[in-house]
Amino acid sequence: MEKADHSDHRADKSSCCSGEHSGHNHNHFEHDARAVELALPADILKNATVPQDGAVKDPVCGMIVKLDAGKPTLTHKGDDFHFCSQGCHDKFENDPYFYLSGNKAKKKQAAPKNSMFTCPMDPEIVQEGPGTCPICGMALEPMDGVAEGPNHELIDFTRRLWVSIGAAVPLLILTMGPFFGLPIREWLGEKVSLYLEFALATPVIVWAAAPFFHRGWTSIKTWNLNMWTLIMIGVGAAYLYSTIATFLPGLFPAGLQMPGGHMPVYYEAAVVIVALVFVGQVLELRARERTGDAIRALLDLAPKMARRITPDGDEYDAPLENIIEGDHMRVRPGEAIPVDSIVLEGRTSVDESMLTGEPLPIEKSEGDTVTGGTINKNGSLIIKAARVGDETVLARIVSMVSSAQRSRAAIQGLADRVASYFVPTVVIIAIFTFFIWLAFGPDPSFVFAIVSAVSVLIIACPCALGLATPMSIMTATGRGAQAGVLIKDAEALERMAKVDILIVDKTGTLTEGKPALTDVVTFGNVSEEAMLAMVRGIEAGSEHPLAEAIVEGIEAKDIAAAPITSFEAITGKGVQGTSGKQKIALGNAAMMDVAGADHKAADKQADALRVQGKTAMYIAIDGKLAGLIAVTDPIKATSRDAIAALHEAGLKIIMATGDNEKTARAVADQLGIDEVRAGVLPEDKKALVDELHAQGHKVAMAGDGVNDAPALAAAEVGIAMGTGADVAVESAGVTLLKGDLTGIVRARKLSVATLSNIKQNLFFAFAYNTAGIPIAAGILYPLSGTLLSPMIAAAAMSLSSVSVVANSLRLRSVKLLP
Repeated sequence: MEKADHSDHRADKSSCCSGEHSGHNHNHFEHDARAVELALPADILKNATVPQDGAVKDPVCGMIVKLDAGKPTLTHKGDDFHFCSQGCHDKFENDPYFYLSGNKAKKKQAAPKNSMFTCPMDPEIVQEGPGTCPICGMALEPMDGVAEGPNHELIDFTRRLWVSIGAAVPLLILTMGPFFGLPIREWLGEKVSLYLEFALATPVIVWAAAPFFHRGWTSIKTWNLNMWTLIMIGVGAAYLYSTIATFLPGLFPAGLQMPGGHMPVYYEAAVVIVALVFVGQVLELRARERTGDAIRALLDLAPKMARRITPDGDEYDAPLENIIEGDHMRVRPGEAIPVDSIVLEGRTSVDESMLTGEPLPIEKSEGDTVTGGTINKNGSLIIKAARVGDETVLARIVSMVSSAQRSRAAIQGLADRVASYFVPTVVIIAIFTFFIWLAFGPDPSFVFAIVSAVSVLIIACPCALGLATPMSIMTATGRGAQAGVLIKDAEALERMAKVDILIVDKTGTLTEGKPALTDVVTFGNVSEEAMLAMVRGIEAGSEHPLAEAIVEGIEAKDIAAAPITSFEAITGKGVQGTSGKQKIALGNAAMMDVAGADHKAADKQADALRVQGKTAMYIAIDGKLAGLIAVTDPIKATSRDAIAALHEAGLKIIMATGDNEKTARAVADQLGIDEVRAGVLPEDKKALVDELHAQGHKVAMAGDGVNDAPALAAAEVGIAMGTGADVAVESAGVTLLKGDLTGIVRARKLSVATLSNIKQNLFFAFAYNTAGIPIAAGILYPLSGTLLSPMIAAAAMSLSSVSVVANSLRLRSVKLLP
């Protein structure tokens, strides 16, 4: 059955799936009630086309449908079918055989999957639905690597960020204006200014910062003190103290009050801290959201439809999810193979680079297996589904990538590590400050104790903390982009500095990734131009995977194709034909035997070419050996220098390739690579990464294909060639835009510089505030009779932020090239 519309109706709210009707929550009870009411015999209920008592069974979901209810109908092969909804009608129209053959009942009904989320830093935390980790406060990530629908936390945090910025800007103008010659407070009056500050800060603290307070409170309850603890205490103390100081200034001693009888407040500090932390959180969430793109790219490799062939000989495009083991399908030239299958009829070449990484298509004929997601290059195939759903090779690769991304523990932020010591220290200092003032302070000692303890908590919360890492990362990623190195996240930058082993794929990473004609040898009196003209002519009609490379190579020499007649392809041997009065044969040694040409004189030269990793083919004209041509995947011009530079940087290089041992060894010997693993599949590359991890090594993996994705995700740092597959780029933490391995050297230098810069920023973020803690505690009071001035607090916070920004910008000039 042919149909005009193969659109996907899975999003239709009225659709039915496995007996469940969106928008009909009562459906199961309604089915039973109607069946009893109509008293239909069991045998009639099985028949979808014969009405009984004015009702018939929906062939898709099994619901009983009244014929006079205006429900959708469809005629298929002379039979009328009736449906409970348009969704069921469309499902049936898409794939009638699936519902009429009993395949729907045969299909394994997987249990509904609930979206489970886990913490990458604390994998023991698993829950249904998104949330935050009770241990570290990080946002949880989907365990399957792909969250359904939009990232609600990113949307929510972005909204809260803009509200925070909207309040922070006028607050800074209001409080810092006098320092820049803007007497705004004088124009408004001090009391109005304080009320306006309160009005601007309250929505930010009460609403926008609510997630931070939740995380901070959780960290205290679980006693996993981190950055959120510090932020909650500092922001909360600043806002609470400022609110009391605004509305009840008389509670404080006159000696602490400013001229005019008001108290210093810290609204702008609290709001700026919240805004800056939101900047860092939104940047992190955006980066982490992209990790699911690798899974989506893999899933997109499989076609959404498969051309089903029914036992009756009908052909039509059926939804891929309806294909079960044993189904027959047709795959036309240029189409992706739907599922892992066995070839029943036809002969073709299949591009399996997603599995092997090798550019040469593989010839397939009756009895061979083909893999879902690979590309049928030229012939038409009839195949039988062997593995479907989660059992396919592509599904296993998806699972490996997801598992690798999830198992790679995220780096605990340096800010959290410092905060784990800093927070309890500050709290202890604040408590000691309170009791020392209470015991030894002047009257009213309790008020002095409260003010001093709160001042310690306020000054200890650095407003530059939220900028320390994001500013370095933003600057470093910009600098990397200038050098052709794209950095996905801070994790990749930090880990790159610690790598001691680099695994490289061969094809597309060390080599160009496309076969090319490299050698032409002639024997006897045959001219090279005449021989190549005939070779171009005969290869123009060939479907062999190397034919295109040979034709392009000869075309580049400006040699026209000679006309060929009587063309014949001999499977597994080569091709032959006639050019004018001359007979030409091209292929392997067996083809020369067919042509009656003695090839022994060229065997030694052919073997020498093969040792270099080249594919050598013989040419015979009129039954006599005329020459040799060789095709290979050329090594990139920069690979040799890049390998030498990486060795100089102290890295061991391992080549892991799906190609054969001889070719891989030839490339490795030319480049000076330390170790070779040949003939490896995607799971083998990931296993190699795991093996090296078990030995205590820090591993970087460089590759460009779908077959590299699991290893790229499992390594400390995945490095993708920008010229490669999208899924490789999405699985990697670093992408080299030019596909040039010297970019790895640049990335390593940038990594070391950035890690050092982040540590410096954290020092600036904490240093001024740490120095201000003794002053806030009142260490100067016995000498000067004053407590911490809000000028000092504002200066410390501003100076730390300015220092962080200025230091981060130094990364723009870091030297990445030798």
